[in-house]
Amino acid sequence: MALDLGYRLRSIVTENLNLKLLSLAFALLFYSGVHGSQDAQRSLLLSVVALTPPDSANRELVTPIPAQIRVTVRGPRSALDDVHADDLSVQVDLRGGNEARLTFDPSMIPVPPGLKIEQIDPPAIDLRWEDRIVRDVPVEVGIIGTPAAGFVVKGPPSADPSVVRTRGPTSEVMVLQRARSDAFDVTGLTAGKYARRLALDRPPGRVSYEIPSISANVEVAREVLERPFARVAVALVGRSGAKALPPLVDVRLVCPPEIVRALRPEEIVPRVQVENAPDHGSAVLPVQLTIEQCDVQITPPSVVVRW
Repeated sequence: MALDLGYRLRSIVTENLNLKLLSLAFALLFYSGVHGSQDAQRSLLLSVVALTPPDSANRELVTPIPAQIRVTVRGPRSALDDVHADDLSVQVDLRGGNEARLTFDPSMIPVPPGLKIEQIDPPAIDLRWEDRIVRDVPVEVGIIGTPAAGFVVKGPPSADPSVVRTRGPTSEVMVLQRARSDAFDVTGLTAGKYARRLALDRPPGRVSYEIPSISANVEVAREVLERPFARVAVALVGRSGAKALPPLVDVRLVCPPEIVRALRPEEIVPRVQVENAPDHGSAVLPVQLTIEQCDVQITPPSVVVRW
């Protein structure tokens, strides 16, 4: 009995096999036609291409235009399957430089026949324009690192050029206080003058710089300390019995730190040399003091000597 059942099933499948296969093919074609003709919808992200005014117009759009908009398309499923976002884009003409509102209209999107644009997101954008201006702003150069031991950076770094020309919307250019560059690295430098090419930092917003970099200059000198000595007696040399007026002076020394720290007050002896003087008289003579590697300043620099 089991053999009879198997035989019957096999006969059902194989009997008129060609006719059955043909019927299956017609059924698939009919299903495909009916299914393909049904309406459906699909969302696409389309690129936005904006045509802006030429540079000569000096107009700047300060409202950001979206790089893409979302478009909902309706139509036969078979036609929708052939639509690709890469093949479509939205071009907007803003070359007038005064448009107050940008509306995305379905006519801007060239979809194939039989398809309909149902929704655009965003549908419109309010626009704000400004005049584009040019203004010079000072360049600021910072310092990083530390020079070699016993050396310091002498004064702030300088930039060449010292100002940079900026260009952009009025509201952004007018609030720009300075153009910053990369920092000047002084790590390990000894005495000397150094110059390097430094890139300017990216300007904010829609502002642009006329040049991308500047030349920065830094001077490194030996570290010095200042030490004052007040009311130091003046020593008169070359004439006994002579007197100085005033008899006391102030001395200010600017020296390397190790020399300043080693000096003792008794080593500070300002002198006045009196030579070829007659028996009696007076003269205004300079006060002298020399200390190696030090800048010596004496107040007053000369005294009246009487003998």
